[in-house]
Parts: sequence; C-alpha cells; structure tokens
Amino acid sequence: MKNNYRKLKFSILLQTVFVTAVTVLVGGFLLNYVIDGIYNDSFGKIFVKVLMSFQVDEQTAIDLYWRWLGDNKTFFMVVGFLLLFALFFYVALSKMTKYLDQIGDGIENIVSDSTEPIHLITELKPIEIRLNEIKATLKRQELEAEEGEKKKNDLVLFLAHDLKTPLTSIVAYLSMLDSHPDMPQEQREKYIRIAMEKSIRLGELINEFFDITRYNLQNIELEPVEINLSLMLEQLADELYGVLQEKQLTCEVNVEENLMIYGDPDKLARVFDNILRNAIAYCYPHTKIRIEAQMKNQDIEIIFSNQGDKIPGAMLQTIFEKFYRVDGSRSSGTGGAGLGLAIAKEIVELHGGMIRAKSDDISTQFIVTLPGKADEEGVTDEIYTHRRYTFGGKSGRRKRR
Repeated sequence: MKNNYRKLKFSILLQTVFVTAVTVLVGGFLLNYVIDGIYNDSFGKIFVKVLMSFQVDEQTAIDLYWRWLGDNKTFFMVVGFLLLFALFFYVALSKMTKYLDQIGDGIENIVSDSTEPIHLITELKPIEIRLNEIKATLKRQELEAEEGEKKKNDLVLFLAHDLKTPLTSIVAYLSMLDSHPDMPQEQREKYIRIAMEKSIRLGELINEFFDITRYNLQNIELEPVEINLSLMLEQLADELYGVLQEKQLTCEVNVEENLMIYGDPDKLARVFDNILRNAIAYCYPHTKIRIEAQMKNQDIEIIFSNQGDKIPGAMLQTIFEKFYRVDGSRSSGTGGAGLGLAIAKEIVELHGGMIRAKSDDISTQFIVTLPGKADEEGVTDEIYTHRRYTFGGKSGRRKRR
C-alpha cells in the first residue's frame, strides 16, 4: 500500500525542493546585492541618524548599531531565510491543498449519489480507485437492500394471500360439522382430518410471518457447549420419522462415532432441521435421504443428500440468500419464506464453519463443515438438542430408517 502514493510523495518532494531553492536564491540575492551591497552603508547611516535624532551622540549610535545589528548579522540572516521559506512554502501549500479539495469533491460525488465515476489528479490515483470501489460497494448494497425489501414485501403479500386458503377451508369444514350433528362417522372423521391438516398449514404460514419480521431485527447470539454431533444427527432423523413416512421417504444416517464439536446446540439443530426439511420438500417420493458425517483433517464434514430435480449452477450461488426459493413458487405444499437456508448459513458461519451446495442429475448435496473439538479428557455422554433433551450412551456408526 505504501508504494501506491509514490507519485504523490514525489510531487510533494519536488514542491518542497523548489520552495527551498527559491528561498536560497532570493535570500542570497538580497544578502549579496542588498544587505551587503548597495544598501549596506546606507542602512547603517540611516540607523545612526535615527538614533542621533533622539539626542544620542554619533559614536554611541555607531556602537549601538554594531551591538544590535552588525555583530548579529548571522542571526538576522537565518531569521530572514526562515521567513522567506515560510512565505514561499505558504504559497506552495495552495497547490497541496488542491489534493484535499479533490478528495472532498470525490466524497461529495459519493454523498450526492452521482452516476458519474470519480476522477482525481494523477497523484491521487490510488485514492480515486478506492473511492470508486466504495461508491460501487454502497450502490450494490443499496440495490441489494431494495431487492431484499421487495422480495420481503412480495412474500408477505403472497403469504397473506395463502393464509386465506387454509383458513377458509377450516371455517367451511367446521361449519359443516357444526350444522350436521348427524353426519356419518366416517365422513365426520374425514372432515376433521382435513380441518386438522389445514390448521397445521395455517400454523406454518404464521411461523413464516414471524421469521420474516424477525430476520433483520435479531442478532443471533451463540451459547456454546460441548456437543456429541453423532447423537444429535441421529436424533434429528428420528424426530422427522413422521414427516418422512407421510412423504413415503426413508432416511439413512451414517456417521462416525463420537464426533465432538463446541457450539450452540439449539442453533445447530435449527441448521440441520432446516436442511433436512428442505431436502424432504424437494425430494422425489419413494427415495432415500442420506446423512453422513466424518472427521476430515481438523474439521467435521456433514453431508445431507437427497434425490430430486437438479439445481442449476447459477441458482446454487443464490439459494443461501434470504427470501430466495429455487422453484420460485408459493404452493401450499412447499411454499415457504425462503429463510431456512439463509439462517442456516449465518449460524454455520458464526460457528467458524461453512455451508455449500452441490447438485447434479442424480442428487443434491448440502455440505456443512464445522471445526472439530479435540478429545482430550474422554468423550462426554451428553447431547443437547433444540428441545434441550439429553441422551446417554455412545454413538455408533449405524443406519436409521
């Protein structure tokens, strides 16, 4: 970075050398041709005459001249050179302050939101480049904020519309049940089941509203503890058994024993739950979801695989953005706020890890990498999950269907 301002330093150096040279030349001229030259005797005579006008005799006036001026010529010469240097340097500063004016104009260009690029003089080229980078960054952030707000508003509108569908169905079926007390038991059970399904969907949509409003307001804070990741992944797969059965899916868990990490169990459970639910939502029926975890160097790699439609390469770069959905739809079955993967990415990065996605014609994988924990004092037999349950025993390398 220090060499970026070489031209500026060279320009200031040249100006300083020029001011010094002018000072020496002008000072030398005044010394040789004015002070020591034609005005030397005249100045002394004038000084003596002025003192004599105050009733000082001639010899005393001459002595005073030599005592105050003649013998202190070097001092007055140094003072004179300094005054000349200060005068010429002050004049030269007017050019140097143009650098600050140029920078001020560049900052004004940013503040005024001008569409024109910033142009500075050659000596300030590094600052010009940096200011243009800042301007581009601010513009990009502004556009991203506007786009995010637009997506958020659209999703709120979509979800508000979707809320009417299950609510209307619930009211309709409950009204029929209420107005037909003699309805056959089989039909009654059918209507109750449908009303229950619509109620559950209504609850999911309301939770999505809360996610949208909270996402930009909350600061995620971690409460890290020691976690047995192997047991956590197996437990999460067990808890989704009902959802898997409903969609006619199976889940295979294949993890190494006692993978220990240090992190926030609630937040990590949310990460894995979001990834699994995303896999379930976009998985082909009658297929298998795989969860694999192993130690890789000093990190732990967790892979969630499912069989479904291929995610195009361009979309793989954006699926972790908030309010983004691959299918772009808002169907009642899979429609969501598009926050699950964005929140998962933020939590993983807060743990010092990373999350990425891969997709081909056969399967889609979400790969989470987290820093592993060195096993120094043996393995703890506790695992904390998003419901704060604890489980004893050791994790094994096993499959869960």
